[in-house]
Amino acid sequence: MSRTVFPAEWYPQSGVQLTWPHAGTDWFDILVEVTTCYVAIAKEILKREKLLIVCPDEDEVLCHFNKEEQRNLLLAVVRSNDTWARDHGALSVFIDGKPVILDFGFNAWGLKFAANYDNQITNILYDQDIFQPEVKYRCHLNFILEGGSIESDGKGTLLATSECHTSPNRNQPMELDDIEQYLKKTLGAERVLWLNHGYLEGDDTDHHIDTLARFCNEHTIAYVQCTDKNDEHFDELKAMEKELQSFVTTDGKPYTLIPLPMADAVYAKGYRLPATYANFLIVNGAVLMPFYGTPKDETAKQRLRKAFPDREIIGIDCRPLILQYGSLHCIAMQYPRGFL
Repeated sequence: MSRTVFPAEWYPQSGVQLTWPHAGTDWFDILVEVTTCYVAIAKEILKREKLLIVCPDEDEVLCHFNKEEQRNLLLAVVRSNDTWARDHGALSVFIDGKPVILDFGFNAWGLKFAANYDNQITNILYDQDIFQPEVKYRCHLNFILEGGSIESDGKGTLLATSECHTSPNRNQPMELDDIEQYLKKTLGAERVLWLNHGYLEGDDTDHHIDTLARFCNEHTIAYVQCTDKNDEHFDELKAMEKELQSFVTTDGKPYTLIPLPMADAVYAKGYRLPATYANFLIVNGAVLMPFYGTPKDETAKQRLRKAFPDREIIGIDCRPLILQYGSLHCIAMQYPRGFL
């Protein structure tokens, strides 16, 4: 029987994928501001590893990077509806030690938006020989699975929210038990820790785990904590916190829990946006975390440093990103060493 390993995000990486904002995306009216944010993220990645950028026009990307940065840059001209690479990107696994990309179906979080181009990106990248020759491709387009909806500790444990995986227009009529068995079989997991509570107002993903709670290592989980009883999130996040406190590692010990502050409320057009410090991205030697222009940014940074004492913690202003209801982790997908 073959053995599948779904590496944790902190596993050594060969590169990260971004899908670049363009005039045909929902960023069209703030394209300058969001591109500035993307460039800042891209430059930090390029200091440490390869960066694969999916874009409609190479020149629109290359103009932002110097010759030295371009040496680590891979460009793929592919059409896209939007830019949420975490969710339309491939999941990377090792099957019997061999690198394999798994191409799951993406339908824009339950048919909420158009995704006809996004759903083809992974297959096209593979056909364009973007990946290393030894990387194999497996099609799972009959199952809807977004990268932001699942966390792996690299040791056989997955963390996810039940609300997202059982929401309409994804994999119905499958029940949660059936979904769990599919995830275990496909991703080589031994168990799934399901959170039944926790949400962020403005999040249209049906509560992706990467906005709420994240593995930092196989013994540590960072999560969003709300201490303001007047905040609409208080009860749900308190219930989520209790669930996390009840979880144990594979050796039966409680997880080390690191509470991240609830980001100060940000509003646009009368609606609250899903600002969250849990939406950080682990890269080689560093953690890129979203900042929102408030004093809580530094508090969140100091707390996250406890989880990653051997990595540089770098804050990036992600206020433009949350205008489209996502943040830093949502726009990026990492590939382990040996893939790019």
